[in-house]
Amino acid sequence: QVQLVESGGGLVQPGGSLRLSCAASGITFSWWAMGWYRQAPGKQRELVAIITSNGGTHYTDSVKGRFTISRENTNSTVYLQMNSLKPEDTAVYYCYANKFTTTYWGQGTQVTVSS
Repeated sequence: QVQLVESGGGLVQPGGSLRLSCAASGITFSWWAMGWYRQAPGKQRELVAIITSNGGTHYTDSVKGRFTISRENTNSTVYLQMNSLKPEDTAVYYCYANKFTTTYWGQGTQVTVSS
């Protein structure tokens, strides 16, 4: 059974930092592209960042220069380092794993940026 378990969300002030983690089980982690999406209240889910199986990365424009995605294949974990957080980054952040036409999702972790 595939599981993606996110952690690291919470409440942070504008300009602050958080690091999200997503631990995967039930897949051969190094074969899978991993990423993060987010969904704010009343908005569609949007892509935040992707890291491919060979380490290539892609970010949505609004987080470039502030967020960094990385992966550790030895412990089957993907990270999202979020710096210079803004109120508009407030959302539920979802981890996902993708290989060809198969995608798995985590349960989501809330990130709230507010003073």
